[in-house]
Amino acid sequence: MMKLIKVFALAFMLAGTLVSTAEAGWDPANAEKAKESVDYFRKNAPALNRFFEQAYGYAVFPDVFKGGLFMLGGGHGKGYVYEQNNLVGNSTITQINVGPQLGGQSFSEIIFFKGKEDLESFKKGNYEMNAQVAAIIVSTGMATNTDFSNGVAVFVLPKAGVMAEATVGGQKFSYQSY
Repeated sequence: MMKLIKVFALAFMLAGTLVSTAEAGWDPANAEKAKESVDYFRKNAPALNRFFEQAYGYAVFPDVFKGGLFMLGGGHGKGYVYEQNNLVGNSTITQINVGPQLGGQSFSEIIFFKGKEDLESFKKGNYEMNAQVAAIIVSTGMATNTDFSNGVAVFVLPKAGVMAEATVGGQKFSYQSY
């Protein structure tokens, strides 16, 4: 069973690599898409303003799509990386989940980096977050008691879909500077 799960995980990651489009450097449209993504979080989660003010940088993923069937699931999305409020690159997010699950959903995710060293670690291009790093689902009144944990704060803003799951997994990120 474990071997089968590993084969499915490898196949999913390979498919994500082959399907994702190649980007050749900076595209002027990226600046507008990135600004819209940040504005979406500022409008729909005003409690995050203190993170925008305190963080050295952040990565925003406007649309992450996730699905699962039986014991395996995953997700993928593209995003933008800011350093001191300046757009410096783009990123991708890929996640794999193992455990009982069924359905699909889309969400937006933002990761705030407390200091320069935290962002630099992300920009190395092989950044991973495991089940130990919890994303906080944005809701009314949230973020009042939330703070950085190990130099990062992660927030998710649900958009659409229904998914039932009891999974363990992780997220892997890539980074490409402009």
